[in-house]
Amino acid sequence: MSETLDHAKRLIAAPSVTPATGGVFDALETMLEPHGFEIHRFTRGEGETGTDEAPVENLFAIRRGPEGSRHFAFAGHLDVVPPGDNWTSDPFEPAIRGELLYGRGAVDMKSAIAAMAAAVADVPRDAGTISFIVTGDEEGPALHGTRALIDWMEEHGEKPDLCLVGEPTSVDRLGDMMKIGRRGSVNIWLTVEGQQGHVAYPHLADNPIPKLVAMLAELDALTLDTGTEWFQASNLEITDIEVGNRAHNVIPAQAKARISIRFNDLHSGASLSERVGAIAEKHGGSALPIISGEPFLTQPGAFSNAVAAAIEAETGVRPEQSTSGGTSDARFLRSVCPVIEFGLCNATMHKRDEAVAVADLDVLARIYARIARTVLSGIEQ
Repeated sequence: MSETLDHAKRLIAAPSVTPATGGVFDALETMLEPHGFEIHRFTRGEGETGTDEAPVENLFAIRRGPEGSRHFAFAGHLDVVPPGDNWTSDPFEPAIRGELLYGRGAVDMKSAIAAMAAAVADVPRDAGTISFIVTGDEEGPALHGTRALIDWMEEHGEKPDLCLVGEPTSVDRLGDMMKIGRRGSVNIWLTVEGQQGHVAYPHLADNPIPKLVAMLAELDALTLDTGTEWFQASNLEITDIEVGNRAHNVIPAQAKARISIRFNDLHSGASLSERVGAIAEKHGGSALPIISGEPFLTQPGAFSNAVAAAIEAETGVRPEQSTSGGTSDARFLRSVCPVIEFGLCNATMHKRDEAVAVADLDVLARIYARIARTVLSGIEQ
C-alpha cells in the first residue's frame, strides 16, 4: 500500500460530517509531524450543534525553511457532507473494489489532503517553507473555518507567498482542468407583504402573489452579461417560492421567494443586491441579500504555468485554465496571496458511493510535490 493510499484510508475512516472536529485532525497531525511540521489546532464557534455557530476545528501546520525563503501553502478541508443512505458499503469504512477507493470524502477532499501530506516527503526541507491551511468547515456555513484561519495567520505573522487548494477540479481524467478563479455568489430572499382576506371579497384584501410573480418574471428576464475573457456569463436562478397557504379560500398575507446569482467580474455582490432590491421595491416587495463570495481571478502567469507544467509532466495532459463551477474557500484565501485550485476528478463528489481511482492518488501526490518544489525555487507570480 502506498503512503498516499494509506493516508486517504485513514482520513476517510475518521467520520467528519461538517463541522469536523477531533479524530480526523488527529489523523492528519500524525501524518505531518514526522516531516517536521509544527501543528497548531484551534476551535472557533460556541453555539449548539446543528447551528451556524457550532464549534469548528481548524489546523495550521508549518515546516519552516531557511530564513527569508519562500512560503508555499497547501489548503483544503477535512469536513464532508452527510453520506445519505443506500451506500454499497459503510461510507466511513474505506473500501477498495476493483480500481476504486470508496468512502465519503474520497474525492471531496480527503484524498487530496492525503496526497499533500505524502508530497511533502519529496520536498527538501531546505527548499523553503511549507504550510497546511486546513479547516473543518467548508461544506457548511464556512463562518468559523478558513476565515478564522486567515485571522489566526495574520495574528501570528504567517503569510504564504502562493497557495494551492486541493478541490476536485478535474472532469474526465486527472489533470484536464485547474481553477484560476471563481465566480461570485449571492443569495437574495424576496418578500412581498399583502393583506389577508376571503377570496370572495378581493376588494377587502391585497394579494401579494401576483406582485411576487411579476417581480420574479422581471428578474428571470434579466440578461446580466454575456461573459468575459475568463468567466462565463452570470446567471440568476429562482431557487424557492413560498406562500404557505393551506386554505383554498383565503388570500394570503405574504409571499416569499429566493434567488441565487453566480456572477463574474463585471459585477459585485453589492451592485447586484442593489439592482435586485430596486426591482423588488418596484413591485412592492423587499430584498435581503447574503453575499457568499466575490469573483476573483489569479492572472495567468508564472504560478499557473508552474501548476500546469507539473500536471503535464505527470499525466501528459495540459490542463484547461478555468473559472467554472461553484465557490470554494479560495474565495477567502485570495485575500492572502495568489491562489490556484487543482485536484481529483469530481464526478462522484457528494454522491452515494463516492470514489477515487486508486492509481490517481500517487500521481496527485507527485504533482503536488513538483508544484511545491518549483514554487519554492523562486518563481514570481
